[in-house]
Amino acid sequence: MSGTGMAASGPMNTVVVDAAPLGVVGARPSLRDYVLSLFRYRSFILFDSRSRISGANAVNTLGRLWMVLNPILDGGAYFLVFGVLLGTGRGIPNFIAYLIVGVFFFRYSSQAITAGSKAVSSNLTLVRAFRFPRATLVLATNLRALLEFVPTLAVMVVLILAIPPLEVFTWRWLLLVPLLALQTLFNVGLSLVLARFVAHWPDLANLIAFGMRIWLYLSAVFFSVERFDAQPIVQTAMHLNPLYCVLDIARQSLLYGQDAEPHRWLVLAGWAALVAVVGLVVFWRAEETYGEER
Repeated sequence: MSGTGMAASGPMNTVVVDAAPLGVVGARPSLRDYVLSLFRYRSFILFDSRSRISGANAVNTLGRLWMVLNPILDGGAYFLVFGVLLGTGRGIPNFIAYLIVGVFFFRYSSQAITAGSKAVSSNLTLVRAFRFPRATLVLATNLRALLEFVPTLAVMVVLILAIPPLEVFTWRWLLLVPLLALQTLFNVGLSLVLARFVAHWPDLANLIAFGMRIWLYLSAVFFSVERFDAQPIVQTAMHLNPLYCVLDIARQSLLYGQDAEPHRWLVLAGWAALVAVVGLVVFWRAEETYGEER
């Protein structure tokens, strides 16, 4: 017989594969799993925030000192324009300290929200190269803003104690801890909402920067809300402004030794909780779309 013939094939076996545990690569996890994954990435969040602080100040001769100098210079400019030229500080006890508290605390939220809104759109290379929960970028940006604010807060306290009329330390100063926690929670929540849309429409970042400037003028940073006594609608809108609540609580605690009105805490806590939950859900629902080519 010829040796060119082929051997007969044996019986074919059927392999059964259970695809139940398999999933689509990059698919959005459940909200619960997503939150747990954020906790697992806590080391990355801390490392990213700290490294960006070092990198941002590495090219400056004064380095991290600018984190303190910038709000001081802003406060000086606002005092010159609004306190001296426009006289908005008339009738406000210890207007210099009033202005310092307003500028420092508002600047913290402004920087956190503005940078947080661009956390995804400014890191598209990283987003497209690796699989990780995208909200970590927003959290890292807000943590960076918080870490930068802490030394600034210390300088603010020194200025309040050093510039006449001198303030006296009271137990109410400890209220800065829960106040800062609620402010940070609000910053994170709003950053998540805005980052969701800026990631797909980067031009919105310019509108956000403009909006923060408008918000500055609507938060009584360098004037008293009492000037609107004859305009109850404006006063009500101011009292519902979460950042105005932050400034008022801080001023009452640090400068005037008084308890802030309870509804200030309620309004701020309500905004912080609402925005944080809505922000997380809104951002999570678009998890699969970040980094897509457009």
